[in-house]
Amino acid sequence: MSVGFSLRNGGRALGHRNYRLFFGGQGVSLVGTWMQTVAQAWLVLKLTSDPFMLGLLSAAQFLPVLVLGLFGGIVADALPKRYTLIATQTSQMLLAFILFALTQAGVVQVWHILVLALLLGLTNTVDMPTRQAFAVEMVGRDDVQNAVALNSALFNGARIVGPAVAGIAIGVFGIPIAFLLNALSFLAVIVAYAVMDDDDLRSPAHYHRPATVRAMGASLADGLRYCWRSPMLMLPIAMIGLASTLGMNFGVVIPALADVVLKTDATGYGFLMAATGVGSMVAALLIAFSGRPRPMIIGIGSVGLGLGLVAAGEIHAFALALPAMALVGLGAISMAATANTTIQLNVEDAYRGRVMSVYTTVFAGSTPIGGLFAGWLASATTVSASLVIAGVLTVATGFVAIAWLGRIRARGIAPVLAVEPAAASNPGGPPR
Repeated sequence: MSVGFSLRNGGRALGHRNYRLFFGGQGVSLVGTWMQTVAQAWLVLKLTSDPFMLGLLSAAQFLPVLVLGLFGGIVADALPKRYTLIATQTSQMLLAFILFALTQAGVVQVWHILVLALLLGLTNTVDMPTRQAFAVEMVGRDDVQNAVALNSALFNGARIVGPAVAGIAIGVFGIPIAFLLNALSFLAVIVAYAVMDDDDLRSPAHYHRPATVRAMGASLADGLRYCWRSPMLMLPIAMIGLASTLGMNFGVVIPALADVVLKTDATGYGFLMAATGVGSMVAALLIAFSGRPRPMIIGIGSVGLGLGLVAAGEIHAFALALPAMALVGLGAISMAATANTTIQLNVEDAYRGRVMSVYTTVFAGSTPIGGLFAGWLASATTVSASLVIAGVLTVATGFVAIAWLGRIRARGIAPVLAVEPAAASNPGGPPR
């Protein structure tokens, strides 16, 4: 793994055929996902005119991850990841078709949307940790940082395209078209998984599938102890949880910011979300082309995220809100992608699914709490005030992360930032 910013670092993961298939399929599917995210939030706001309902929608989608996400890691470790992902993606496609049918028929109600969001969350309890853990099987340890960064770039490239296209499509054709296009987009990633070559996948460490409830509990407890004993796993997991709860639920408030404060329409809302994607993509590409992760960016990214939220809350002009949202995206993905990579390089393969389930549970599972908090705060005060308060708290979280990393380094504990052949089997974690 080369050190420092270099063009040679940018596309290493794409040298693996299975990852190229994954990258192409995800590229199509994620655009559809972002189209649905924008359309769904706009539909709920128009049906209720209450920002709190957007928080409730967010909670419905991510509450299952919070409650059951750790068990999803056991599934990720115990079952073949590729076939598991085909099953979860197929389920999500069917849910999108149902939402399209209800909306197109003109019978959709808020409770329909909440129930479908809850079912989507149930599939994500398995899909999220499995997809995160599958990255290293496609590219190996040496290229996992590049794969994580490219995934982030892809995700946020879709965040640019999806909301912008959704805003225009909703304005021209109405809300249902976004749900239909999202459902169809799942076909791309399902086909990509189906045609992958199993022989090119890196076999994970042998893991005994728990056969009883007691054995499942023991396996889960073993994974949690493993995280607790490793400072370079606990730092990114804990800090991403705090920052996600406090500052990364801006999606709950931005529809109301667009409608109430900036006095714009669905197209304007789409471009606000696209601006966030621009900043996010810049951050992801910078990480992709760098030679190694720098854990300090977890704290620095949190500070940037918080400052962007404060600026978005204080600025009431649409043209100036766009760069503020770009800063939000830049900080959020700098922090999240660095946290993900730090974990991937400091976890043993035998624990990868369970550790990534802890990460995804904390990351996505913080959304029900943070989403409800953001929605309540916007309803209890003002949309602008809620963004400022969230921003200040997120800046403080960033400084906590920086201080925590300083203490870890003072104890002489160094993160695994590059993979040496002799150390590849046990990168910085406690012995099994």
